Amino acid sequence: MKITVFGSGYVGLVTGACLADVGNQVMCMDVDQSKIDKLKQGIIPIYEPGLEDMVKENMAAGRLHFTTDVKEAVDFGLFQFVAVGTPPDEDGSADLKYVLAVAKSIAEHMTDYKIIVDKSTVPVGTADKVKQAVLDVLATRGETQEFDVVSNPEFLKEGSALDDFMKPDRIIIGTDNPRTAELLKALYAPFNRSRERVITMDIRSAELTKYAANAMLATKISFMNELANLAERLGADIENVRHGIGSDSRIGYSFIYPGCGYGGSCFPKDVKALERTAKEMGYHAELLSAVENVNDRQKHRLFEKISAHYPDGVKGKTFAIWGLAFKPNTDDMREAPSRVLLEALIAAGASVQVYDPEAMHETQRIYGDKAGLMYCDMQADALQNADALIIVTEWKQFRSPDFEQLSRQLKDKVIFDGRNMYEPKFVKQAGLQYYAIGR
Repeated sequence: MKITVFGSGYVGLVTGACLADVGNQVMCMDVDQSKIDKLKQGIIPIYEPGLEDMVKENMAAGRLHFTTDVKEAVDFGLFQFVAVGTPPDEDGSADLKYVLAVAKSIAEHMTDYKIIVDKSTVPVGTADKVKQAVLDVLATRGETQEFDVVSNPEFLKEGSALDDFMKPDRIIIGTDNPRTAELLKALYAPFNRSRERVITMDIRSAELTKYAANAMLATKISFMNELANLAERLGADIENVRHGIGSDSRIGYSFIYPGCGYGGSCFPKDVKALERTAKEMGYHAELLSAVENVNDRQKHRLFEKISAHYPDGVKGKTFAIWGLAFKPNTDDMREAPSRVLLEALIAAGASVQVYDPEAMHETQRIYGDKAGLMYCDMQADALQNADALIIVTEWKQFRSPDFEQLSRQLKDKVIFDGRNMYEPKFVKQAGLQYYAIGR
């Protein structure tokens, strides 16, 4: 099949590469000429395990193409995937200007039947706005081209996006046209071989499903962080509690890890957007508001623990920070807890020496030559002359450090662990003080 993907960011590039990898002809379109030029050279703008190789392989095989030419992109595919950003507006609602701009561009150039597929995370009712935007442009052209608008939300986890696309838990297709549903099922047939994963529904339900999934997962995280804060006050160990409740099949172990807050491009934005949608409908979504508030507060917990340990303040202290990305296996720092922490430390007069396996370039892009911030090329470099170590992202390479060596290196012999990576008794046996979340 021939597929056009508008947007060559995280979702668009993964979608395009995976669809090409099963034999389709795919053209990714982006208005950023520099990005497209780099993609044509096999240089991808994000870090996602396996994605660079997949892009290069499918380009070499002649299945994956890149362009900045809107007309070429519209002419190319029967399926017109919309995978552009929906950044939060000032009021927390999703900004649809890029989605609607793509819809208008498709309408300006389409000359035959197209299936417009909303892959971007968009509020309920967006498909109606996309449809109206296309109709308005066609009317100005004096045309009556046939088209359909479909909601096909993505459920990709950064760090495992290729597996999530190639072996999905479910494939949601929201459409009011049975013929279109069959065409989408045919498109997704290569990913649906071992069992039936396609779930068809009306468009608005499909749009809500994406927000509902992210809001549920964010709720689990905030709930565990709420319990972790309570466990500290009660003298309980939240890790024992996690094992205790995770063994219940009704709860499970996924997304019940306490820590220093969630970040990324999805959860913070989508919880706010769903809360805003509820408000527009005259409904006060109390739980969503609480999820957001708990997470915002949780991002300050590490600084609070550090401040309590240093009652005279942190001015003049040097902190090593391991982990900057909002989660492992990505370089994404959007809404990352590390940003809240390092900004608070520097504002309080401390210096920070930071290291992340993949997010160093992104950190430098965000902060540049910020006073008090030192970028380190190696994990060990961050420890040089440091008073204390702070763990913010749970990368695998941080799991088994030499605690005896850390005890000798860290001037104040203290670790602040925002991801509960270590067993407290082992850390303490090395002569280190250990602060974790809910322990």
